[in-house]
Amino acid sequence: MTDPSGTVDPAVAAAELALANELRRIVNRMVLVRPNVEELAAATEQARAFADHLDQLPARPGSVETSEAGLRPGDHLRHSPWSGTSNVLAPPVELWTVEDPQDGPDGRRTEGRVSFDAAYEGPPGHAHGGCIAGVFDELLGRSQGSAGFTGTLSLTYHRPTPLRRELALRAWVHRVDGRKRWVKGTAVLDGVIIVEAEGLFVAPREGADQEGIIASLNRVSSSSNR
Repeated sequence: MTDPSGTVDPAVAAAELALANELRRIVNRMVLVRPNVEELAAATEQARAFADHLDQLPARPGSVETSEAGLRPGDHLRHSPWSGTSNVLAPPVELWTVEDPQDGPDGRRTEGRVSFDAAYEGPPGHAHGGCIAGVFDELLGRSQGSAGFTGTLSLTYHRPTPLRRELALRAWVHRVDGRKRWVKGTAVLDGVIIVEAEGLFVAPREGADQEGIIASLNRVSSSSNR
């Protein structure tokens, strides 16, 4: 359960993580196994029964509308599609902040780690480039320091990213100009930079809190539908 401040019961968070990890096992195994028709049919029935059970459980507050943006306390850490420990889509990416006066105008950087399992395979034995781009969008977005929409994201892939190897991640704010922030990042394997990235993030003109972000999204959506 979540109390009004957004704090999650540690027992609930641990149980969520345990369930998500088991579901990750299923997702990663599903892309590798080659069952026959009878085994597929039996597994489908089990999956349908489990999905039906989940359909009966209450939804968390703010789900669908605000989950990815992490507007509610704890949502981004638990439900982001890239770093959410409770989101089965996420590898997940682990991120944390390091205070350092030498790191850009904000005096801090983001560090982290990630490894890709079989579900993220692109070239044989290696992660899909689109998945790597998603991780950097998460990494650089987290590093901007406040809410901002991705304007551009540019990656340089120096080497293929092998599956099941831990990458060391790092990102920092490179430059700030008004509502615009340019953020850079790297992924390192065995001491070698294998991917570099740079992104431009733009803070909502309506403000970086929940109301401002929603107002900005509504404004842009309304104008694009005219």
